[in-house]
Amino acid sequence: MKALILVNGELYQPDVLRNRIRTEAFDLVLGADEGARYACTLNVTLDAVIGDFDSLSDLEQHGTSNTEFVSYPAEKDETDLELALLYAEEQGADRIVMVGAMGGRMDMTIANILLITHASLGSCRIEVWHGEQTGWVIRPPGEDIPGHPGDTVSLLPLGGCASGITTKGLKYSLKDQELPFGPARGISNLLVGQSSHIKLSGGLLLVVHTPGRA
Repeated sequence: MKALILVNGELYQPDVLRNRIRTEAFDLVLGADEGARYACTLNVTLDAVIGDFDSLSDLEQHGTSNTEFVSYPAEKDETDLELALLYAEEQGADRIVMVGAMGGRMDMTIANILLITHASLGSCRIEVWHGEQTGWVIRPPGEDIPGHPGDTVSLLPLGGCASGITTKGLKYSLKDQELPFGPARGISNLLVGQSSHIKLSGGLLLVVHTPGRA
């Protein structure tokens, strides 16, 4: 089951996002509080809006008679996006795409990205779409990255060192090496074929794929 979550950040390259969304068959579309305002721009129909609804009257105009509003108190431990992610997982989603997760407040952008490593969401593939760019986490033992020659692929360890990394199909290869948390060694690699394979034995890698050379 595939879920789309609209987040209250910057809606970067909305035309590109609209086209990407059109090619997918999302089973569930959620608004993380004021992210619901992007529903019209992206030509999607909201199934539910999750949040504290400090602007409920404004949010209601973006839904339909069938849109569910799942309310939480303003003072809570989780962000509206975290609650939306957990809601999607509870509904049976095993792939979740977030749009509008970046921009504006730096702390919220970083927190939104780190949510893709949430312990309770380990069974879900969570993607961040930022225009043409896609970010997601690779866990051991690794996976393939499809694309085209010249695409940019960046590998960033999350939460500590990522170890036992071997890459195939990238211009700058790694063979059973580590990427420590902090240094930017894994930035701006390039696909040399139609796909690459990333193998790792420990840790987490944030992958950011950008079509075309950037």
